[in-house]
Amino acid sequence: QNPAFGLGSYTELPSTNPAVLAFLREAPATEEDGDDLVLCVHNFSRFAQPTELDLQTFNGRHPVELIGGVRFPAIGELPYLLTLAGHGFYWFRLRDHLPPPRPVAPAVRL
Repeated sequence: QNPAFGLGSYTELPSTNPAVLAFLREAPATEEDGDDLVLCVHNFSRFAQPTELDLQTFNGRHPVELIGGVRFPAIGELPYLLTLAGHGFYWFRLRDHLPPPRPVAPAVRL
């Protein structure tokens, strides 16, 4: 499902926290899927750790978590702030264009 992991290039990203390793995996673009760009962020500490990542190159893209499909806030010009649980990690696909979030049905009051 993720060619970037097996075939993609590896680019390490600077992290403001030495306990957090961040890197990009990128597979060549295809006509069907476009680019396959995955951001991986790993906390090697047993304690929760914050980090800031310089992701300006990807301004406007939305990180979408690979396991649960949760859409995170768009990347902007400022450093991207993440907090990871002890030994936690995130794997994000960086999406160019996303459909708007589906509206949530209002709660029914009885």
